[in-house]
Amino acid sequence: MTAAAPPSTGRELLSPPTDGISNLRFSNHSDHLLVSSWDKSVRLYDASANALRGEFMHGGPVLDCCFHDDSSGFSACADHTVRRLVFNYNREDVLGRHDAPVRCVEYSYGTGQVITGSWDKTLKCWDPRGASGQERSLVGTYTQPERVYSLSLVGNRLVVATAGRHVNVYDLRNMSQPEQRRESSLKYQTRCVRCYPNGTGYALSSVEGRVAMEFFDLSEAGQSKKYAFKCHRKSEAGRDIVYPVNAIAFHPIYGTFATGGCDGYVNVWDGNNKKRLYQYTKYPTSIAALSFSRDGRLLAVASSYTYEEGDKDHEPDAIFVRSVNEVEVKPKPKALPNPAT
Repeated sequence: MTAAAPPSTGRELLSPPTDGISNLRFSNHSDHLLVSSWDKSVRLYDASANALRGEFMHGGPVLDCCFHDDSSGFSACADHTVRRLVFNYNREDVLGRHDAPVRCVEYSYGTGQVITGSWDKTLKCWDPRGASGQERSLVGTYTQPERVYSLSLVGNRLVVATAGRHVNVYDLRNMSQPEQRRESSLKYQTRCVRCYPNGTGYALSSVEGRVAMEFFDLSEAGQSKKYAFKCHRKSEAGRDIVYPVNAIAFHPIYGTFATGGCDGYVNVWDGNNKKRLYQYTKYPTSIAALSFSRDGRLLAVASSYTYEEGDKDHEPDAIFVRSVNEVEVKPKPKALPNPAT
């Protein structure tokens, strides 16, 4: 006898954003989920209780958000501002500004700094503990080769992916110049970059249904490990239909990772063994963002049309939170040949 299966897509959160979802992230301390949207809002949910706990309205579409801790977070806005959000008091203030929409925001627990990347082709570091006044909280401005599309942090390493397929790797303790200047090994525009939890490299996805697995170690042995693979594609009438890969999220325990594409699918991969572990049931529309909870028990999925086919009728924007089974994310042991008896 089998138990009743849970809904295959996971539980849909109530009170979702009313326009495209730009990002979602779980807290490092709880099952709280922060969600940024083109509807000019940042929403705070308790994902376990399926409850909206707070909402902040901005002056333009919000392109990214991240937690500081469970009482506050930060947002990156198309109105050129970087904002600090204080959840308990429903208060926000402007931490600083760029000269164009702010695309990415990250918080470094190591340095206590907020890092933002903008379409003004700069990276900025802010000290949120600074005295009031934007000039006093700005730590530094670092010119990038092109518009910043994606950022990711692991330890003191920061990876910056820009337009023009550039990738800069920084040590946060010495931002004067990149530790490494690279070019994406994929031929097409970068969508997402995410560092491996073990700190040895990063995964990078493109608009053309591919993911590259890269390593920081520049030795020949280190670089011999890198590879790329095709995903989020289908064959129809003898033609390959290729979808952008919008999202990458690493499982915090097993180091396996999920990818989300404009085909509406979420796939889970074992990067070390170069295998797909799982494919979830198709979601209503494009996967715009993914995040695992701190213990890896939950996966938040933003099902939100990303306008890859222009303006058209599409399914409503939705956030699904699914319980993760170990079998979906745990690497499978390699089968050993049976010893002769």
